[in-house]
Amino acid sequence: MNGDSNHCAITVAAESGRSWSYRIQSRFWETPTLLKPSAGTYSCYIFRVPKSRVDSNDNAYKPRIVSIGPYHHGQERLKLIEQHKPRVFSTMLNRSIGRVGPIDYFNAIASWETDIRESYSETLDWKTSDLIEMMILDACFIVELFHANRRVTPSDDDNPLFYTPRIVSSLMVDLLMIENQIPFFVLQEIYTLSKSPSDADCSLHDIALEFFNSALRLPEKDLQRYNRVPNITHLLDLFRLCLVGEFKPEEPPRVDKELLQLMPSTNQLLLEGIKFKQANSKNLKDIKFDHGVLQIPSLTIDHFTGSFLLNCVAYEQGYRYCSSHISSYVILMRCLMSTAEDVAVLSQCRIITNFLGTDKEVVRFFRDVAKDILFNIKSSYLAEIFGQVTHYRRNKWRLRWAGIKREYFGSPWTFISAAAGFTLLVLTIIQAFFTVYPYYRPKK
Repeated sequence: MNGDSNHCAITVAAESGRSWSYRIQSRFWETPTLLKPSAGTYSCYIFRVPKSRVDSNDNAYKPRIVSIGPYHHGQERLKLIEQHKPRVFSTMLNRSIGRVGPIDYFNAIASWETDIRESYSETLDWKTSDLIEMMILDACFIVELFHANRRVTPSDDDNPLFYTPRIVSSLMVDLLMIENQIPFFVLQEIYTLSKSPSDADCSLHDIALEFFNSALRLPEKDLQRYNRVPNITHLLDLFRLCLVGEFKPEEPPRVDKELLQLMPSTNQLLLEGIKFKQANSKNLKDIKFDHGVLQIPSLTIDHFTGSFLLNCVAYEQGYRYCSSHISSYVILMRCLMSTAEDVAVLSQCRIITNFLGTDKEVVRFFRDVAKDILFNIKSSYLAEIFGQVTHYRRNKWRLRWAGIKREYFGSPWTFISAAAGFTLLVLTIIQAFFTVYPYYRPKK
């Protein structure tokens, strides 16, 4: 009896095994859609932000007023701008009557369809005509917005989308979100087609950087340096380069492994004799440490730069073919700003200009941005800075001298007390000398 039961159980198990084997093998050929297999290639650079980062600051990755590209297309809250995009395209066509028509735009962008689909980490389940239409309308909207910023479209001066400050400021934030991008080559194609003779000497880089720079106010030389940089992936990448420079693979700096340590907070470094100074450059790569002085470029922290930094970090952490300089900078600032008192010191040194809120909110902001960053201190462009600061801090004589300066020269009153004490000591020694001297050298 037991033998029959065991035989039936083995038969059932064998059938279940064959059924499972068939099901699992049939799934071998299913293509993932949420993160397609080619998402890690050089040509894929527009992707969803990981949920762990979204949970920390959802508003930084979700467009508030305009949808660009497929990821947020059709959402109810973004319909206001969506309704205006065909009208904006019509304005562009009216300006180029006799030169190009709608079919020219369609054919130009359709020739890039494969490259467009490869740019996104998710499989785009869109018909060709719908995908090309979305790309054309989105790209035309962006190019016309840039033109309006330069006041080169006087016939459309009454457009409320391009000349209402509240809307324009929201557009600046939305157009630099990683999930709200279209490939830069699509923008370039539309700009080339719509370009008038008066724009012959003006590139897409020029008008894009001019538009966004009204928020960051970078020096003109920094903008001109990147107005012809090739291989731009999208608008977020273009403007990120203005802060960190073009990506060039470099040999990691040779620093003693024992010195590669993260920095303590600003106030702790002050106690150890390290001073802070605003660097002359706006490029975040230009951080220097020299003779106990840490020089850091100034940065204004507000809603725009906050969202921009968060999306730059998301881009750098997701696309391995670009530098991770913004991520390294964020780690440094997270180390330096542990408390509101640290923020206050950096604000006094004009390294941080806080328009975000209280100093505590700045601390919380950098804590959120630094969350889940994969940071390799050895390959970071700041590795040498970390090593130099650690080496400086380990010098015991410097630490003792820093303690003496803090204790006796930290304020005018302590300095006066120390000076008075020193003067009294000198006078006492002189008095003792003249008291004792006659005994050793009596007058003859």
